[in-house]
Amino acid sequence: MTKTKKLVVSAVMLALATILSMLKLWEMPWGGSITLFSMLPIIIVAFMYGTKWGLLTALSGALLQMILGATMSQAFAGLDGINVVYMAVLDYIVAFTVLGLGGIFKNVIKSRYAALILGAAVAVLLRYAAHFASGAILWGGYAEWFFSDPEAFVTVAPELCKAVLDNFSGNGLACMYSLIYNGCYMIPELIITVIGAVAVYATKPLRKLLGE
Repeated sequence: MTKTKKLVVSAVMLALATILSMLKLWEMPWGGSITLFSMLPIIIVAFMYGTKWGLLTALSGALLQMILGATMSQAFAGLDGINVVYMAVLDYIVAFTVLGLGGIFKNVIKSRYAALILGAAVAVLLRYAAHFASGAILWGGYAEWFFSDPEAFVTVAPELCKAVLDNFSGNGLACMYSLIYNGCYMIPELIITVIGAVAVYATKPLRKLLGE
């Protein structure tokens, strides 16, 4: 395959990922949303063309998402100095670039189907980890409020909130806050992405595109 064709396909998939990221099925009040297969196009590029190419494509997507986040939302509101850098790196550059690892199992696992599904799952989990780190570092101060304020998460799962507050404090509470808050949208994103990968592989023309 020529480099020109790879560039064109990657650009199209990057544009598709960006458009899908704007189709939000549900949005969290303080950042994060459940989208319609927005991570899958980048994962497919990584699977088709390899990890190096996938990471470069994913990095381009990360920079684009950061620009969109800075201009179209309040993503950086309330942050200054080094915290802006932390958010830019963790919530954008790292979180979206790791999607380029979606093809890491292509030449490791004999089954292309299993390799795609596992690669997609690992890539999304790595993004979750990046958002978790950002949440614990930057927003951990909101943890006690999140688990106790009547207008926050406590209305959804009061027993869980009580258990967390009874057993965690300080950095541990901040980590639990980030784990749960980011899990509210990243776990559904994981499920949706894996379902999308299964659907792609079940479609014969797309399966051929993946090299089956």
